[in-house]
Amino acid sequence: MYRTTMVARDTNRRDSMATIARDTNGRDSMATIAQWIEGARLRTLPNAIAPVVVGSGVAMALGQFSWTLAVLTMIVALALIVGVNFANDYSDGVRGTDVNRVGPLRLVGSGVARPDAVRTAALASFGVAMVTGLAAVIISGRWAMIAVGALCIAAAWFYTGGKHPYGYAGLGELAVFVSFGLVAVLGTVYVQAGQVSGYGIGAAVAVGCFSASVLVVNNLRDIPTDTAAGKHTLAVLIGDQDTRNLYLGLIAVPFLISAVGAIHDTYLLLGFLALPLLLPGVRKVVNGATGQALVAVLRDTALAMLVWAGVTAVGLAVGGGPAS
Repeated sequence: MYRTTMVARDTNRRDSMATIARDTNGRDSMATIAQWIEGARLRTLPNAIAPVVVGSGVAMALGQFSWTLAVLTMIVALALIVGVNFANDYSDGVRGTDVNRVGPLRLVGSGVARPDAVRTAALASFGVAMVTGLAAVIISGRWAMIAVGALCIAAAWFYTGGKHPYGYAGLGELAVFVSFGLVAVLGTVYVQAGQVSGYGIGAAVAVGCFSASVLVVNNLRDIPTDTAAGKHTLAVLIGDQDTRNLYLGLIAVPFLISAVGAIHDTYLLLGFLALPLLLPGVRKVVNGATGQALVAVLRDTALAMLVWAGVTAVGLAVGGGPAS
């Protein structure tokens, strides 16, 4: 049985790869602009925008906000996440793990774009992040961020790339928490203010939990296809019910941080304005929604993260929280 399953899996992968970069007439595929935009997965952009927004709010509270550095940091974050998305599309596509996957269009897996074209798009996005990040470092003088940026790009590529992608070993959520939470928020604060603060750490943990929860729902949706493809995400490893419990735990953390922060700055209670956006998704997760039904949960979780970051940034700017 095991041998039969493996042979079938390998056959499916070979069949899927045979269609990559070929249309029905046997010609080289060329994705349309609309398909490239969909392949960039714009719905994931809140994961890049939120940490820069709330990190800039912390910088405002510290009296060190810089529009120039905030804009440059935002470009870096957006370029990185688009690069991650194209890199994942390329790596998963050439492995054949994007066959019959629910969700947004996969450029390589669907055969609408050549693998080398998608890889080039990923590298170009990382290049934009590198150049913009270097500009931010030169302006701010925070030279240590060069090493941080290099590590972020390496983490982005090896999430699903290389011989041993850590995204296939259940480490994706941890990587997202660190990259789009701790590093993105505290990096934004540090570039502008030259220091971090207690509120900065709290905001970093909150956004990291939000970002990780988005990936948790994504992987919950993909448990059947990832299992069939041999992709051992955290959701595959811990199972359906524990993945749902993990999602609920992660989305609770930002509001706990808002409540604790409000002890010193009541404006941070504004973070609770994001809570209603999560309630429909919570009901779906609790009630056992699967497949396409979880796509709306992904959207709502990302939107809640963006709203939480925005109103928390306002609260920090208006309240001028302590710099400790």
